Amino acid sequence: MTDLHAESATECHVAELCGLFGVSKQAYYQYDEDAALAKAAKEAFALQYAKGIREVDPGIGGVKLWTMYSREFACDKPICRDRFCRILHEHGLKLRLKIRKPRTTDSTHGLPTYPNLIKDFIPTAPNQLWVSDITYIVIMDDEYRYHFCYLSLILDAYTEEIVGWSVGPTLDTTYPLEALRMALRRIEGKKINLIHHSDRGCQYVSREYVNLLKDYGIRISMTETGDPKDNAQAERINNTMKNELLKDKVFRSIQDVIAAVAVAVDFYNNRRPHMSIGMKAPAEMVKSTGDRDMRWHSYRLEVIKSRDNLDIPENCLPLPACQGSPSGLRPPVTPPDSDKARMVNQSQE
Repeated sequence: MTDLHAESATECHVAELCGLFGVSKQAYYQYDEDAALAKAAKEAFALQYAKGIREVDPGIGGVKLWTMYSREFACDKPICRDRFCRILHEHGLKLRLKIRKPRTTDSTHGLPTYPNLIKDFIPTAPNQLWVSDITYIVIMDDEYRYHFCYLSLILDAYTEEIVGWSVGPTLDTTYPLEALRMALRRIEGKKINLIHHSDRGCQYVSREYVNLLKDYGIRISMTETGDPKDNAQAERINNTMKNELLKDKVFRSIQDVIAAVAVAVDFYNNRRPHMSIGMKAPAEMVKSTGDRDMRWHSYRLEVIKSRDNLDIPENCLPLPACQGSPSGLRPPVTPPDSDKARMVNQSQE
C-alpha cells in the first residue's frame, strides 16, 4: 500500500511539473527514455573508440586514451574522465600499472648488527618470539600518479597475532618504533623471555629502536644474509596483508590506508583461521602453550626436532678427517676375517 501511495505521489509530482512547463507526461517519459539511450550510446561509442586505439597501441593508458577521446570529440560533450576509466575497468581494458617497487631494507649503514638467534628456535608459548618487517603500500592520487607509504608489522611467531603495526609516509624509524610501542603495551608488567627478530635494516639497528628493546630486556636477533627465508614469517604476513586482506583496494591517501589496515588487522587477529594454529584465529592462541597444531608440513621444524632428539654420548667425539679420501670421509673398515680382506692382503704381498 505504501508503494502505491509513493507511486501515486510521484505521478502527481510529474503531472504538476509537466503542467507547469506546458509539457505532456508522454513527452516527459519519452525524454527520460531518450536520455538513457543517449547515455548508453555515448558509453558504447567511447568503448569502441578505446578498443580501436588499443589495436594500434596496446599499451596506452586510460588517462591518455581519455585525453585523445575528449580532444577529438570535444564538441559532442564527451563523457568525463572517471566515467571513461570506469568503462575501461568494467570491460577488462584497464591496464595493470607497472609500479617501481621501493627498497624497504637498507643494510649498508655500517651500524652494529646482531646474530641470528632463531635458526633452531621453535617458540612454544606467546611472547617468546616476535618477528618484524616493513613493506610498502601504493597510494594513487586523483591524477593517477602513484607514491608509497610504508607498513611496519610485528607478529607473534607462536600465536600468529599481529601485536604491533604502524603506517607512515616514509621509512623513518619513527613508524617501526610506533609499532614496537604498540606491541610492548601488551607485555607491560609481565615476566617474559622474548626475542625480537628482524632484518638488518637501518630502522632496526638504530639507537632508539635497540635501546627500547634493551629497556624491556628483549634479546635482539637479526638475519645474517639477504635471504627472505631468514625472516620467513614476517615476509608471509606482509604477503597476506597486501595480497589477501588489502587485495585490489585503491587508496587515495595515507588516511585511507590506515583505516583499511586497522580493519584488516582486527579481522586477521580475531576472525581469520590460520593453518599454522589448527585453523584457529590468532586471538584464540593467547593462552595456549606447547606444540602448535600445524595443518601443513614444516621440513624446518622436522629437522630441528630430529636434531634435538638425537641421543649422542657426551664423550663421543667425531673422527678426524682421513687424508686422501673424498670429502675427508673415512672409508669403511673391512673385517679382517672376510674373504675380501684376504684378497687385499694377498695382492699387497
